[in-house]
Order: sequence, then structure tokens, then C-alpha cells
Amino acid sequence: MTQQLSDPQERFERGLRALAAIDGEAGHKVVDALADIAPDFARYLIEFPFGDIYSRPGLDLRAREIATIAALTAMGNATPQLKVHIEAGLNVGLSRDEVTEIIMQMAVYAGFPAALNGLFAAKEVFAARAP
Repeated sequence: MTQQLSDPQERFERGLRALAAIDGEAGHKVVDALADIAPDFARYLIEFPFGDIYSRPGLDLRAREIATIAALTAMGNATPQLKVHIEAGLNVGLSRDEVTEIIMQMAVYAGFPAALNGLFAAKEVFAARAP
């Protein structure tokens, strides 16, 4: 299944809508933080991951965030991005228990240190979201 490429402005606008739906304010903070050092890179972050990949049919946002949380946990060196995507997972319907299970699953494939780091990142996100 392929997605027809559209003009750059459509990609950007589609990416902004996806970013808002998935990451909310956290995603916009990342993009805004790049404005003074790499505005082109900020635009690429909106166009490619969100305008092209997250907007594709085939997987819903919940499934995409499961994959992203798992991958970032397994990488073991992307804690800031993992926190953003744990937030995103919660935003698109994952429960705290599901996020925890996704991260625990990564102990099998990425090792206990990566899973521990992921669990501590989740703990911080959960605490920050507590009422």
C-alpha cells in the first residue's frame, strides 16, 4: 500500500495535524526548540515522521505508538524522545499498564538496562500526569 506524495505544504499541514493529535504540546515544544538552531530540521520532523509515516493507512495511531515506545526503549539512548512518545501513547489511548508491559517486553530483546531505563522514564511521565 503506497501513499501518493503531495506538495510540500500539504505534507507540512498534514504533519502538523498529526503532531497535534499524537504529541500535543510536547511535540510542538520539540519543534519550537529547534527554531533558532535548525528550522529546516524542525520542518523535516513535521513533514516526514508525521506528514508521511504517521499519516499512512495500515496502522492506527495506537499501534504506531506501541511500536515507537518499544523501539525507543530498545535503543536505550533516547530517553527524552521515549518520554514524548509515552505521553503520545497515553494521548492515543494506551493505558499506563499497557505502556509498562510494552517496556517490560523489551527486556527480552534489548536487555534489562534498557527496560529499566524505559520504566524509569515511564514513571516520570506518569507522575507528571498525575492529577
